[in-house]
Amino acid sequence: MTWLPTPGQTVGPFFSFALEYDGDAALVPDHHPDAVRLHGRVFDGAGQPVPDALIELWQAEPSGRPSRASGSLRRDSATFTGWGRCATGADGRYAFTTLVPGAPFFALTVFARGLLDGLFTRAYLPTASGDAFLRTVEAERRHTLLAVADDAGYEFDIRLQGEDETVFLAHPRH
Repeated sequence: MTWLPTPGQTVGPFFSFALEYDGDAALVPDHHPDAVRLHGRVFDGAGQPVPDALIELWQAEPSGRPSRASGSLRRDSATFTGWGRCATGADGRYAFTTLVPGAPFFALTVFARGLLDGLFTRAYLPTASGDAFLRTVEAERRHTLLAVADDAGYEFDIRLQGEDETVFLAHPRH
């Protein structure tokens, strides 16, 4: 007897009561003196905004060390956990309020309809061109991992497919 695999399932469904919480995308308060925004849009393969994606962010502290603070959902203005979650709006936009990481990138996971699992990528700071890992990415695709500095902080668009598709990273457990 031959066992055939069952069809894959897409990621989700998402239930907002279990995903959203106060301050989910605000790793620091807006009024924090060193607050910056990491923001952008998520696009599908046709270049259309994805209104129901979910982005998770992990980042190093400004010192460059990983946060050791417990309780990644904690939002008490004094504790920086280096983790946040943000759903995209109807226009595919997301935004985090955070600090500039001491490492040269923000680590992101993207969950969206049509995906079998989360996609892992990095949003590199514009000054990260010398990063050892970034240099291993094909030169013609490297720009898809670079955030652009603006007045608010950094803009980083995520393209799930198509021209200028964001480089996604393999994860050992996926």
